[in-house]
Amino acid sequence: MTANSHKYSKILLSWYSENGRELPWRSTRDPYKIWLSEIILQQTRVEQGMAYYHAFTENYQDVQALAEAPQEEVLKTWQGLGYYSRARNLHATAKEVWENRGGRFPSTAKELLQLKGVGPYTAAAIASIAFDEDVPVIDGNVYRWITRLFGIEAPIDQKEGQKAVGEIVNQLLPKGRAADFNQAMMDFGSQVCSPKNTQCATCPFKEHCVAFDKDLVQILPIKAKKTKVQTVYLHYYVIEVDGQVLLKQRPNKGIWAGLYDFPLIESEQAWDIDKSMVELENLFNISIEQIEDVSEEMKHLLSHRKMLARFYRVKPSEKPKSNPQLSEWVKVKDVHKKPLPKLIENYWQTR
Repeated sequence: MTANSHKYSKILLSWYSENGRELPWRSTRDPYKIWLSEIILQQTRVEQGMAYYHAFTENYQDVQALAEAPQEEVLKTWQGLGYYSRARNLHATAKEVWENRGGRFPSTAKELLQLKGVGPYTAAAIASIAFDEDVPVIDGNVYRWITRLFGIEAPIDQKEGQKAVGEIVNQLLPKGRAADFNQAMMDFGSQVCSPKNTQCATCPFKEHCVAFDKDLVQILPIKAKKTKVQTVYLHYYVIEVDGQVLLKQRPNKGIWAGLYDFPLIESEQAWDIDKSMVELENLFNISIEQIEDVSEEMKHLLSHRKMLARFYRVKPSEKPKSNPQLSEWVKVKDVHKKPLPKLIENYWQTR
């Protein structure tokens, strides 16, 4: 392996020089913009994240602007990207850097790990790209490429597989070229050694690849654990009176934390309208006169949860008072200004 390290690194960097993607965050060494891009691209494809990167850099040109922005505004800018804890951590870290670190990001991966929302991969990416630290990044793309190239069959979601990949990547990393090498691995894993539509025929590593030689390309990498998906039923009640609609802000933890949706009764069982209506009336201290409309079932999928939602447009016997702890009345024309989960936004646009 050690004898081939230089050869493999050279092949990868040569490929990257000709095929690397031109991305806006690659034309800067500004740690703020590199950090922004890395947070946005966590669990998000580049094609989807690009517009959000431009929105954030235009609305918040530096860490001070982001730190001083209201959280609700930041969540609205993030709307549609999902995993909203990333947006809250983004805002919290901006405040930390601006208020407690003089507006300067830490320059090493070890120090960057102290920031909220920054894990080992993100810390290594920022440290190597912005500060030239010789530290490798290891994400899904890297695990896939390395396990296939070297035929590693140990599960990558367990310590044995992670250690094996980590040791190899550390040997491959060319000193002084960490920024290019790390970005090359990301691009190669997404463009050539991809999850399904692999480009084996034109891959520059074809003659060295164990998975290609042993027909293991579609088997590697291996994961020992499978995510159990839970089905949840969401009964949303749309209460519109005098040009206003009743919204509630979700708690600051859990799914869609801090975003706005309608009064909700959640269940792990199939639809029971009568039961959920009683719960709704008790929770929000309202009396429902009639159901005026029921939406089709809408599906929203998360990595660990299958959400089946219906929206009930209901008429109360009288306008309920808003409870600052539970709900607030918002003008119908202003609903779109609130940060909304994608599910709610989709319903509201087509209601």
